[in-house]
Amino acid sequence: MPRIIAVSNQKGGVGKTTTAVNLATALALEDHTVLLVDLDPQGNASSGLSVPKSEVTIGVADVLLGFRDLPDATVPTCIDGLHLLPATRELIGLEIELVEASRREYRLKRALDAHADGYDFVIIDCPPALNMLTINGLAASNGVLIPVQAEYYAMEGLSELLRAMNQIQKGGLNRKLVREGIVLTMVDRRTRLCRDVADQLREVFGEEVFTTEIPRNIRLGEAPSFGKPVHAYDPLCRGAVAYTNLALEFLARIGKTDEEGDDSKVIELHAVEAS
Repeated sequence: MPRIIAVSNQKGGVGKTTTAVNLATALALEDHTVLLVDLDPQGNASSGLSVPKSEVTIGVADVLLGFRDLPDATVPTCIDGLHLLPATRELIGLEIELVEASRREYRLKRALDAHADGYDFVIIDCPPALNMLTINGLAASNGVLIPVQAEYYAMEGLSELLRAMNQIQKGGLNRKLVREGIVLTMVDRRTRLCRDVADQLREVFGEEVFTTEIPRNIRLGEAPSFGKPVHAYDPLCRGAVAYTNLALEFLARIGKTDEEGDDSKVIELHAVEAS
């Protein structure tokens, strides 16, 4: 079975979807098969891969409601090895439809258990709220990757997510759910606030905070408007380099790659960034 990672933070605007899309892309570019699941009714992960929800006829809502199997709803992307389970307009009212559904918290888990064994990784872009969609994402996942913007308000979203994870673990929905790590996003090391927040996070969470930091980078903001992940839009920009390094660090953590080879690749990419 694949390693299933929910990308989640209860606060919006912290780079959650950007991280889900570009980490999934970077993993695929490292020769892994990846499924990106867009659970956010906004559908930004889908539109960022040229699959706007207004044009999707079969998507994640159909899978959660049991109308279609997972393979029927997934679509290829511009990145080899990366598939997308897109959002649809029906996601907005899905919670109402699931109110009386049996085992409603496990709809996504059931679909992935049945049909996702061909993937190495499943990356789930969760909504910025603790609703039934997010609960489905967390119940289906092995771990949670938490993007945190380097500012104090973002710390509140982190606290809320940690409480939600604790409830899901103790409530029995997913006792094996773990934190995969915390990713600092929108980092500008020139500001004291950014440095202070980063230092505080590392002091509290230690090695759970990834060494790789995602910088503020205009290319990361531009790429979705062209329906591309940043690696397809500008593969040598600072944002693309950072997400590649994040993927390599993540793979090294879980023992999926040759550590020596990864270190040399990261150094090479940093050299490109510096040039």
